[in-house]
Amino acid sequence: MDPVLLWIVGSGLLMSAIALVGSVTLVLSEQTLQRILLPLVAFAAGSLLGGAFFHMIPTGLAAGLEDVIVYALVLAGFATFFGLEQFLHWHHCHRAEVACKKPLSYLILIGDGLHNFLGGLAVAGTFLIDIRLGIITWLAAAAHEVPQELGDFGVLVHGGWPRRQALFYNVLSALTFLVGSVIAYFVSFRFDVSFLVPFAAGNFIYIGASDLIPEVKTHTDLKANIIHFAAFVIGAMLMLAVKLVLEH
Repeated sequence: MDPVLLWIVGSGLLMSAIALVGSVTLVLSEQTLQRILLPLVAFAAGSLLGGAFFHMIPTGLAAGLEDVIVYALVLAGFATFFGLEQFLHWHHCHRAEVACKKPLSYLILIGDGLHNFLGGLAVAGTFLIDIRLGIITWLAAAAHEVPQELGDFGVLVHGGWPRRQALFYNVLSALTFLVGSVIAYFVSFRFDVSFLVPFAAGNFIYIGASDLIPEVKTHTDLKANIIHFAAFVIGAMLMLAVKLVLEH
């Protein structure tokens, strides 16, 4: 079997398994969860932005694509997730006008499934360019998935889902990452998928800047703000350190 396919399938299965981290919320108090969750969100934001700027965009530029094409793809990746989020918010508000069961919890599952599918396409694209870049991209994406899956599981349980059912469907939605990854691999035999690297960078920039940073930037406690900023810097600097190590 092609080693690249093994890496893609393995990384897809591991990313899907991260959804099981939601079960941790069963044994943590709400106060403890919040104390852990927000620094993780800040760390994830730094990792995503560091991965995009230090690894993915430079790789796109080095792949032979014209500069304007690379930046257009970054913007396209950013806009795709922006449009997806806008649609899902509209869908939620539209359905909220009529009686429906747990609309937000279904929205979470649909949104997470679509997000993971696109993420699988993008991360697999980086493995197809360079396995080392794929590993870096996967690590950055995984750093974002841990706090997201913790939050998603909490939303499902809060929305009235039994805990085992919430965990099952959360893992099911995470498996779309593997589906997207495998599709990207087989499509690569017919098409050049190097464009997925800057496209994924745009995804990462949107998630980090639009979804994660707003979660931690408005805290009123100075100590908490310092911790969150430090976690963000550590996430970004970790991506820079990995780049420097790989280059040498």
